[in-house]
Amino acid sequence: MRILVADDDREIVELLNIYLHNEGYDVIKAYNGHQALSYIKNDVDHEIGLIILDIMMPKVDGMQVLDKLRAANYETPVLMLSAKSSDQDKIQGLTSGADDYVTKPFNPLEIIARVKSILRRQSTYQKEVAEPDVIEIGPLIIRRASHEVKT
Repeated sequence: MRILVADDDREIVELLNIYLHNEGYDVIKAYNGHQALSYIKNDVDHEIGLIILDIMMPKVDGMQVLDKLRAANYETPVLMLSAKSSDQDKIQGLTSGADDYVTKPFNPLEIIARVKSILRRQSTYQKEVAEPDVIEIGPLIIRRASHEVKT
């Protein structure tokens, strides 16, 4: 699993790289919004499974990156990082399409737990989408969960 970490603070990127790498994740490092968008644009095989995105980056900030992703129907989960800790900031990040929001300073172990939680939910959702419970073929109705077949 590849995780894109985008933050202009190189120490934070390196810290997250160490913790994520120790959990078996491949980390792509971006230090500004332009780099993050470039990596995402070139991810034609959808290998990036999660994006950790700082809000306050120069030039193109994290909210602008998130807005561009969601406007393009890019559904990869996003965990926002920010020094902005007001309820309004958190609400704005989440309603803009972030899957989670963590304020700085943070505990890297909490980030790992949140990453695993997001990826677990994403995996469950993808399975549900890929395998519908009810299959209809003409007058035949098959319910996979209960193993029922009706006509």
